[in-house]
Amino acid sequence: MYFKPVFLVFCASVCMLSACSKPAPPEEPLRAVKVVTVGEDAQRSSPEYSGEVLARVESRLGFRVAGKIIRRSVELGQRVRAGEVLAQLDPQDYKLSEVAARAQLAAAATNRDLAVSDYKRYKDLRDQNFISSAELERRDTTLQAAQAQWDQAQAQLSGQGNQASYTTLVADRSGVVTSVDAEVGQVVAAGTPVIRVAQDGPRDVLFAVPEDKVQLVRMGSVAEVRLWSTPRTLQATVREVAASADPVTRTFGVKLALEAQDALPLGATVSVTAAAFGHGGVAVMKLPTSAFFLSGNSSAVWVLDKASMTVKLTPVEIATADGNDVVVRSGIAPGMQVVSAGVHVLQPGQKVSLYQAGRAQAPAAPASAAVK
Repeated sequence: MYFKPVFLVFCASVCMLSACSKPAPPEEPLRAVKVVTVGEDAQRSSPEYSGEVLARVESRLGFRVAGKIIRRSVELGQRVRAGEVLAQLDPQDYKLSEVAARAQLAAAATNRDLAVSDYKRYKDLRDQNFISSAELERRDTTLQAAQAQWDQAQAQLSGQGNQASYTTLVADRSGVVTSVDAEVGQVVAAGTPVIRVAQDGPRDVLFAVPEDKVQLVRMGSVAEVRLWSTPRTLQATVREVAASADPVTRTFGVKLALEAQDALPLGATVSVTAAAFGHGGVAVMKLPTSAFFLSGNSSAVWVLDKASMTVKLTPVEIATADGNDVVVRSGIAPGMQVVSAGVHVLQPGQKVSLYQAGRAQAPAAPASAAVK
């Protein structure tokens, strides 16, 4: 009959269309995840700052007169004793001025001696009534003027002598040369720093804190100082806080006073930790770093819905780090269960199972199947 060939053609077409259709995608395996329950815990760590050991007193020494440097006796890092010569200016001009002042003193002394002799002679004549009292008073005035000129010349000679001695720069305290700011042959003005000396004695630790932490620093509070080169830890107290921020870094400098027996090397790098600078003991919500991932421009976590055993994408706001954990400011609440491992392979609404140690996991789909 005629309808049999038509039926056969229809069946053949259905078979061909069935052969050309794509196979159904394999079901995604049920992934096992580790979760942690959100709770409040005490924040234990405190901020740690890098500091430098400095001398309590560091003097910038310079000449009290101007001149040309002809000699420098010390080098950078050299130890010096009190009274040791550090540098020398050319003293020739000051010595000539001292010679001139000495000559002026000699002339003033001659005039004074002559006035004394005249006064004595005229006084004898007045006693014999050969001259008037007015004439004797004039000689007395001349004597007083000569004496004043001699005093002035004496003072000028002393000043010129001091000027000559100021051409030699000496250390007023024992210490270490930390900087050399002028070299031989350079002409310096009076007061220009030439050599910097860190005086022997107590040591300070200088470090910088940001603007949001400076209000936590209190005078006399205790901080721990740890050397980078050794595990040694020392106790120090805050003795100075900068009144204004550094114009470049916009941070505030803080100085810690070390004990007299803690003679740390100058310039050593230390770590400073203080409970007052942090929030130790404050109750916060913390999660391991493996629970976070980047979603867009913000951090997020996967929250487990126990009723449906699916995961939900939840953005969170991070406050700070506490050791190997992260402190969360908002986005989660105590009691929630958050995925702590494998967060980068999950999808919103994906069904999961709780990971159990020693339990065999469902095998993942073969690579060929995934490609198809």
